[in-house]
Amino acid sequence: MPSDSVPSSDPKDIPGSSSGSSSMDSHRFRTESESSDKSGPRFVLPGTPSSPARILSLDEVQDMVKNIKNMALAHEIAVNTDFKLEKYEPPENSIEKIIKETMHKAFWDILRTQLESEPPVYDHALVLLADIKEAFQSIFLENNKKALDKINEMLDTDLIKQQAEQGVLDFKSYSNYIIHIMSLACAPIRDEQVAKLREIEDIVDSFKGILETLELMKLDMANCILNAARNEVIANSVKYEQQKFKEYLEFYKDGFPATEKWLKRNIPEISETEQSTSTQTNDINPDKKIKDVIFNAYMELLSWDKENDFPEFFSMDRERLVALQGRALRVCACASSLAIVSGLPAISQSAEIKKSLAKEIEILLQNVNTEKELEDALQNVWLQIKSVLTKRLHELYQKSLDDETESSLKAHIMKIATLDESPVRKLMWKRLYTYIQLILRSNVAIPPPPGFQEFSDELEALGQAFRRVTYYNYAVYNEYYNEILNKLSSN
Repeated sequence: MPSDSVPSSDPKDIPGSSSGSSSMDSHRFRTESESSDKSGPRFVLPGTPSSPARILSLDEVQDMVKNIKNMALAHEIAVNTDFKLEKYEPPENSIEKIIKETMHKAFWDILRTQLESEPPVYDHALVLLADIKEAFQSIFLENNKKALDKINEMLDTDLIKQQAEQGVLDFKSYSNYIIHIMSLACAPIRDEQVAKLREIEDIVDSFKGILETLELMKLDMANCILNAARNEVIANSVKYEQQKFKEYLEFYKDGFPATEKWLKRNIPEISETEQSTSTQTNDINPDKKIKDVIFNAYMELLSWDKENDFPEFFSMDRERLVALQGRALRVCACASSLAIVSGLPAISQSAEIKKSLAKEIEILLQNVNTEKELEDALQNVWLQIKSVLTKRLHELYQKSLDDETESSLKAHIMKIATLDESPVRKLMWKRLYTYIQLILRSNVAIPPPPGFQEFSDELEALGQAFRRVTYYNYAVYNEYYNEILNKLSSN
């Protein structure tokens, strides 16, 4: 059960957040028909279950994170650290895509023709350098004025035009300068791509690569803006959801039966002796008891019985929680499979073989989300384990497994599909469950439990994702959980 480190309803307690506030004015999303290449970079804001994907300019991204008025979007940004903007591409075979590709090809063909003419013509080159200069405005933004001033000085339009008119424009030197600036400004993930630009000899291909990389750097900057504002979004979205929920309660008077039943199931049974003792000592903090019930109820969400109605207070997170249930099932099945085969010295005595087999099992189970899918996938897991084991025994000059041992090993692997039939999976699930409980009640790093070392990255990611969802839910609905539990207690 959670300790006193369980969060308060203050949004600063949500993992990865801090308190803060800003106005929540409305904003307008850009549609495809409103934007063109000349209007600046465009990004796709992924959709949520209640909101379709949107197309935004960089200015609209900045406005959005300051003035979110879409509760589902704010919620998604707050609880999903993987929520990112994506590069906008016109739909395949659309008129927009055909026109864009045709115009781009024409531009590059004309640029090549002009540069190769005698004497060279720099009309398109000047347009290109102006576009690149403009792109840096998006990448550096206004908070890096010194860098922007230097770039504007080096890419001065009038100076470049004079050089072109006098026939002394060194287009390659500008290419080298631009790549140098890109190498200083890009995110580490783009270092290799920018470095490869230096290896391109053809000047047109070089600038093609420059523009393509600049588009990705604009996307990186847009996502950087989104990440930098995440803490403020979290703080505002908690308040916003609380406000909207209060407005909803003014019209909705039927209560929340699924939430009440869910909480009631997690109120521990107390014997008359325990009740008498607790009354006499009077040393149990009522608030802590309520937190314990709430966070025990949260743990039920990790292995939800589909026969029960889902709590209304998790309506926006239902799909997310179903996905987390699938992840929990996968990592438990992976650990169970490896634990069974690790009982054999041929596997347990080689850390390298064990690690490699763990990765192979992960790959084979990567699409498993239900016990039915797990049952279907375990046959391939067994075949892979058998193959690795056979090869390993051969390398050690040991005889192959006899039929009885092989049959027993296979049976144990196949039983993992059903929790009640697999003692190993039961044990691994108990360890996973305890680990997640510790994640929810502690602010320090929790080491993986025995049997999960080879899957520690996925286990930690699962725990932190579940923690974000539950802490956020607690920040929004703590007051109402208390009301429900107090009412259940009085009854």
